[in-house]
Amino acid sequence: MNREKRSLEFYVLAIFFTVFVLFLYGPLSAVVILSFQGPDGGLTFPLNGVSLHWFANLFEKQAVGDFGASFQRSLMLGVMVMIVTVVVSLLAGLAFRRRFRGSTFLFYATVASLVVPSIIISLGIGVVFQQGGLAPAWYSSAFGAHLTWTLPFGVLIMFAVFNRFSPAYEEAARDLGASSWQTFRHVVLPMIAPSLIGVGLFGFTLSYDEFARTLMTSGTYNTLPLEIYGMTTNVTTPVLYALGTVTTLFSFTIILVALAVMTMLGRRQAKKS
Repeated sequence: MNREKRSLEFYVLAIFFTVFVLFLYGPLSAVVILSFQGPDGGLTFPLNGVSLHWFANLFEKQAVGDFGASFQRSLMLGVMVMIVTVVVSLLAGLAFRRRFRGSTFLFYATVASLVVPSIIISLGIGVVFQQGGLAPAWYSSAFGAHLTWTLPFGVLIMFAVFNRFSPAYEEAARDLGASSWQTFRHVVLPMIAPSLIGVGLFGFTLSYDEFARTLMTSGTYNTLPLEIYGMTTNVTTPVLYALGTVTTLFSFTIILVALAVMTMLGRRQAKKS
């Protein structure tokens, strides 16, 4: 009876996972396939030949859309958000290891933006900048809007990391004569480095793909998500699919590089221990 029950549970989970994967990657697969349309191909199936024509077209001057500049803005914004998210999340994780006055309020204030609709935050920040006589821009107002999205996740991750971190390692280092900085540099930091890389990856990808919190805060110049959204109403060629394929490959490359670095650090730490 138990064996039959387990078998049924296995098949139910397998079916659910299969449906989930199809729902997640089915549309993406269609975009990737259609990006290889021939020069005379359209936006729908069937394929009218197979070529790399639309990928080459990405590097040509477009009637609408500015791929290169919008990608550079998204990349720079993502890196800025990633650096600040890692640094602030690390400092917050270290600070909250000890209780202090106002810590509870500060914690809930930090994560409050997660329950507020993103478009409301975007609208509010944009209005504040305009009322203050400042022009919204991707490197200022959008930068702040993205941090309201990435910092809560980064802080929560570091809380979980330090909640499982044994202070015995630090006590042993201090017993051996290490200073506070040496303890952090040679003991704490190597042990939490994979988690910091994960926080950085999380911050970068959330910022790189963010649309709603950028909509009212990017100012005159679009980031890549806004550029792609604007192109959906104007572009009538598969060049849009080619752009989607390239940006998706870029995102997967960043993830794979981060995972490789985390694996390398984990193996190095295991050898030392």
